[in-house]
Amino acid sequence: MQRTWSVDESLEYTRWLATHHYENFHVVSLFLPKALHQDFFNVYSYCRWSDDLGDETGSAETSLKLLEWWRGLLQSMYAGHAPSHPVFVALARTVERHRIPVEPFDNLLDAFIQDQTQTRYQNWDEVMAYCVNSANPVGRLVLMLGGYRDEERFRLSDATCSALQLANFWQDVSVDLLKDRVYLPLDLFEKHGYSVPQLYRRESAPQFAALMKEAVDYTQKLFEAGLPLVKMLDKRLALDVDLFSRGGMRVLAKIRRQRYDVLSKRPSISKTERALLLVRSLARITLAA
Repeated sequence: MQRTWSVDESLEYTRWLATHHYENFHVVSLFLPKALHQDFFNVYSYCRWSDDLGDETGSAETSLKLLEWWRGLLQSMYAGHAPSHPVFVALARTVERHRIPVEPFDNLLDAFIQDQTQTRYQNWDEVMAYCVNSANPVGRLVLMLGGYRDEERFRLSDATCSALQLANFWQDVSVDLLKDRVYLPLDLFEKHGYSVPQLYRRESAPQFAALMKEAVDYTQKLFEAGLPLVKMLDKRLALDVDLFSRGGMRVLAKIRRQRYDVLSKRPSISKTERALLLVRSLARITLAA
């Protein structure tokens, strides 16, 4: 017999999920308007479940089936049917309150499905096309929760979110190899005289460093292109956006410091570094106000 989740139980569940899953930064900072906290928890929980259905089942076939089941629940909610899953019970309130269209949620599922069927990307165009579905919808959801829907802010958010996605890829090159996924563009391998078999052998050759440098530089430019968004937002939301951007750039800086060797050591941000990033972001937003 299927359990019936009340609204209060569902909201408590998404709050718990969002505050108990490891991330580089908390889903909700202390400075985000309190009225938006639950909405962020609800959206995050949808994203977390979608990601886990794509990556945590151990089987591409199983993931594809579960992601289509999840898409069915999403479409059912938007069709006006009463949700049965706690994430959708909670999310329905956020969608109605902020008039959020289905596309960003649906696009995320396209990306997770793509991960089950495509493991190589020929060039930057293909990588960035993946980011359109995997990363950019998240930024657009954040903007809509904050009351912003204009194309200029969306454009800047897309640059930031794509950069964050790429920084995560470069941070997790070795992790993704375990899933047989290579997000580094294959034409960079050819350009720098390095091969995918060498990557799987974790050979940190000078050619790999050159390849990674180009990828890191490309990502840095995307972060810089998106930074003007911070000055176009309410300062409390701007703080979170600035913090995530600076955190992503900090990951890139750590990769440079490791001489681009992400194969023998995964670059990560310590708790102390996260605290310093928060202080610096707060200072920037305060001085700019």
